[in-house]
Amino acid sequence: MKKTAFLTLEKAKEITAQIPTPFHLYDEAGIRANARALKKAFSWNKGFKEFFAVKATPNPYILQILHEEGCGCDCATYTELLMAEAVGITGHDVMFSSNVTPRKDMEKARDLGAYINLDDATHVDFLASMGPVPETVCLRYNPGGSFSLGNTIMDMPRDAKYGMTEDQMAGAINRLMKLGTKHFGIHAFLASNTTTNEYYPELASQLFRLSVRLRGATGADFSFINLSGGIGVDYRPEQPRCDIQAIGDGVRMRYEQIMVPAGMGNVAIYTELGRFMLAPYGHLVSTVLHQKHIYREYIGLDACAADLMRPAMYGAYHHITVLGKEDAILDHVYDVTGGLCENNDKFAIERSLPQIDVGDIVVIHDTGAHGFSMGYNYNGKLRSAEVLLKEDGSFQLIRRAETPMDYFATLDITEFQFHN
Repeated sequence: MKKTAFLTLEKAKEITAQIPTPFHLYDEAGIRANARALKKAFSWNKGFKEFFAVKATPNPYILQILHEEGCGCDCATYTELLMAEAVGITGHDVMFSSNVTPRKDMEKARDLGAYINLDDATHVDFLASMGPVPETVCLRYNPGGSFSLGNTIMDMPRDAKYGMTEDQMAGAINRLMKLGTKHFGIHAFLASNTTTNEYYPELASQLFRLSVRLRGATGADFSFINLSGGIGVDYRPEQPRCDIQAIGDGVRMRYEQIMVPAGMGNVAIYTELGRFMLAPYGHLVSTVLHQKHIYREYIGLDACAADLMRPAMYGAYHHITVLGKEDAILDHVYDVTGGLCENNDKFAIERSLPQIDVGDIVVIHDTGAHGFSMGYNYNGKLRSAEVLLKEDGSFQLIRRAETPMDYFATLDITEFQFHN
């Protein structure tokens, strides 16, 4: 299947006339349509809500768009809580899912009235040390072992640092009920970037059965099941795309098989999707600076791994489109690199692409989640701008690019002279 950029060469030239590359560009129309498709897929559940994983794309303009589409925020840190609050997302529109949690972070979550998702049984007393426990508390589950679909091992929960055992959850629930908690949620994240429609239904099945067992063991009332994230995207053209309607239908079937007969047909379903919500609706837009001809052919961009570290960190594939050459023959083989002093600073290795010339504008696909957010300043590289392509075709700078003075701002520079 061909991957098509949502940006044309003509529009790219219009934007770059005002905002230099590199920058991350987000497609508002695509974001909104995808949020609506998710909501429709789970519309059978009256309490359904998506809590967007802020870590994926921490920009208040993006959070605002998603909030207008009915989404809340999944926050893990004090700073993410501040961002949600700035957008007006508070109370039970926030899920606070943290681990190794500083007191300041937990206190802020309590002050906002957020759902608190406890990662460990010892955090019950940690939470109680700050005042009366919330009326509703969520608990994170780790089943241990491996997580499989059919004969395929998808991930290894036993190796993850997150969550509690079932026995620990039961003990935490009993302790919380004595402290005054009346309602509970269950949360688990068992596999990442799954591109099968069966992951969520299987995860749901495990959590539904767990909730039934825990209710029987403790008498607790469960108000929601949080399926967290894990739904993936088709980074490669040949990969299948997840069908969110089929996924929603699959979860519904497990719900009707397990929850309804147990008298738990009023339990809400929550999700905490990041990659699925944003990745396909972001491009890293870059300009070709140099060519190099040695043992391989190299194309050097003005973007680097500091703008998108997934290929360098994971060997992750991101599709590349050369704007204006979308239909050209892929008769050249290039390594596409950035300018960091690290040999892993490569967006593509021996990739078949059309002939590329200095000055060409290149789009790197599926960077809308875990793109800008994982950026860094190694080599003194400065974080890029973020730009929103609006539904009406206009564009807006939603985060300016860093300057050298931003890079130096946290230094005590009273003894030094910096000139921009």
